[in-house]
Amino acid sequence: MATKHNITLAIEPALLKKARAVAARRGRSVSALLADELRELVAEDAQYVTARKRALALLSSPLSLGGTPLAREDLHERPRLR
Repeated sequence: MATKHNITLAIEPALLKKARAVAARRGRSVSALLADELRELVAEDAQYVTARKRALALLSSPLSLGGTPLAREDLHERPRLR
């Protein structure tokens, strides 16, 4: 079993009362309820960091749109003006 650490949390009495009610409805302790929420928050943050790194890597490399590159002369050719 993993080692657990106790923490001190300062919250308003009304919030604690509501948290106890939620925990009781779920058959959990307030401590277990908070630990579950923190695990989920940390997992979501890790997924965000991974997705951000992947997105930045995609943005740092050029996007291939297919086709062949045009020469400078072809790009600036203006047939209507000649």
